[in-house]
Amino acid sequence: MTVDAMSDHLNLTAQDMPVRPLRRSSHVLVEVVIPVYNEEHVLARSVGRLHTYLTGTFPYAFRITIADNASTDRTWDVAMRLTQDLPHVRAVHLDQKGRGRALRHVWGLTDADVVAYMDVDLSTDLDGFLPLVMPLVSGHSDLSIGSRLARGARVERGPKREIISRCYNLLLRTTLRAKFSDAQCGFKAGRTETVQALLPLVEDQAWFFDTELLVLAERSDLRIHEVPVDWVDDPDSRVDIIQTALDDLRGIARVRRRIRRGEFRAPVPSRRRPAAARAAA
Repeated sequence: MTVDAMSDHLNLTAQDMPVRPLRRSSHVLVEVVIPVYNEEHVLARSVGRLHTYLTGTFPYAFRITIADNASTDRTWDVAMRLTQDLPHVRAVHLDQKGRGRALRHVWGLTDADVVAYMDVDLSTDLDGFLPLVMPLVSGHSDLSIGSRLARGARVERGPKREIISRCYNLLLRTTLRAKFSDAQCGFKAGRTETVQALLPLVEDQAWFFDTELLVLAERSDLRIHEVPVDWVDDPDSRVDIIQTALDDLRGIARVRRRIRRGEFRAPVPSRRRPAAARAAA
């Protein structure tokens, strides 16, 4: 689905989005998307672990959606088996690769109140998930991100990836004036109404999708909540660092051009009223 087609499909306007808390916990639905590409070796273990955790500790209704990005191994077979074995687990298959493409597809069509995603390796400690979601349910924030660079985060990873991550986020602050601390941690959530209003203006379909969405949110005067996370590097990560870096640089240049032309702002309302006022609304 193209960006223009998604825009026509969603047909959202800012003024139609009231500032209010979501429904009571028993009626709030949170959808967690796990984008995957050739992850047959880890998918069942990770989804099983996440399902057990949410079933035992999470106070809201949930749905886990496995988004298969055109895998060429047995990932889809494993995903289908999980949908049969575990309640509240479903799977969707896309014919093209791209994490952004997968998230756009699922988030754009969901009926959940809050949408989220996690990397399949579950590098981020799951105890951070409820703090990630709570500000969205309460109406305090519009988007919520896990941060490996915020004060209080505990991170285990090699010096190479640590340097790359810090340099990338510094680049975002200097070129795009980004205020959030960690653009690419695979642990994010948003109020569905807000995310669906932003999606039509986000062009990237791959790894830069996260960054573009967050910069657009900031430029649209939305509130981004950051959660310091415990995070352990996955030594089996298959991200092509060089190609991803080049794609990120091209994405930064493209977004910067759109900002200069005054095109990079979504029609969504500010949520800067105090929490007490929102709760009373």
